[in-house]
Amino acid sequence: MRMSLTGWLLRSSALLLWVYISNGFGLAGGTPQYVLTNDDVPPFFTSGVTFFTVGAGGALTLKEQVSTEASGTGGGFFATSRLAVLDSASAQCVYASNAGAGDIVGIDISTLQIGGTASGSSTDTGISNGIGLVMNPQYLYASFTDVNTIGTFQVQPGCSLTFVNDVSVGGLQGGFITSMAINGSTLVATYGDGSIESFNISSGTPVSNGDKQNSTAYLSSQGATYPNGIDITKDGHYVIFGDTSTDSVVEISDISGGKLSPTVSYTTGHTINSSNVMLSPDETLLYISDSQGDRISAAFFDASTGTLSGKGCASGRLKNYDTDWTYTASLGLASTTGTGSVLYVAEFGNTSSIAMVQVSSSGGKCTLTEMAKSPVTDTYSSWLLSITTFPPRPF
Repeated sequence: MRMSLTGWLLRSSALLLWVYISNGFGLAGGTPQYVLTNDDVPPFFTSGVTFFTVGAGGALTLKEQVSTEASGTGGGFFATSRLAVLDSASAQCVYASNAGAGDIVGIDISTLQIGGTASGSSTDTGISNGIGLVMNPQYLYASFTDVNTIGTFQVQPGCSLTFVNDVSVGGLQGGFITSMAINGSTLVATYGDGSIESFNISSGTPVSNGDKQNSTAYLSSQGATYPNGIDITKDGHYVIFGDTSTDSVVEISDISGGKLSPTVSYTTGHTINSSNVMLSPDETLLYISDSQGDRISAAFFDASTGTLSGKGCASGRLKNYDTDWTYTASLGLASTTGTGSVLYVAEFGNTSSIAMVQVSSSGGKCTLTEMAKSPVTDTYSSWLLSITTFPPRPF
């Protein structure tokens, strides 16, 4: 009897493992798989990071919220990422900004315990529009939107940080820093006023590459559109900007020469206000969170030429639009390979939630279909803007 039961369990486990692998949701080496939210609860309340486990087919289940012991802003810049993930051989951490307190909290993903809290200089705050985060294995960079500074923090053991210094930044028209992205020794920033800039971070502290400029779409539209969200190709050759616009505008800059080149502008035409963008792991699709619309879209991307091509696709109207939520925000992916399999979408509203959208792409055509059990409510957040995934996309 014991031998038979053991054999049955082994066969069942093997079948379950095959199902996970075939759907692109493998949990190699026992690594947990999560969708994470910065709940960004406004001042006078305590915020936290909510952990959702990723199950078969990309379905989400609430695990628990880890309190960050301080408050957020309950809103702010849509492309300001309030979360950053470290997945290295020595540490697995998620860092969350508390704009209400002006600090950053590190959480150990293996224990779901706080490892440390760090602040920038005494003037570094982001209470108005949030504190954005990006990182590499050595440093975390924080955009303090109130005072237009980028703070540099050195990563320490146990998911803690040490503040190094901060540098003053700003747009050509006096805009505030809205978004950041990094790849290798390059950090790229947008300023919410039409201007963009890149920095060299090879020595830790960001040093401007001297390429601050207004985007092509901003100039041609006479200020009606401006770069906001950012992604960078795996090889660091191209920077992709999602624009805040009355249309759906994406701009692409070649940065292979060490500086941002003038952007090339594309209009995808699916809906309006493409403030958040994210490449699929195989870089064949660019996902666009059309913030002021009721759906999301995707455009075909050629990583070898840095161009968008084809009509792409758009989802149908996402569930509960204009009743529970009013804007879409940041994006995440269920799988770290291929198209990402399932696209997660932060839904900002009085009842915040995460939409789950199945991705299909073949023969130059794609579809985006909201799943039957979507959306999943983020019980602890009323104004959700920032989500991310663990393990993260590998670039």
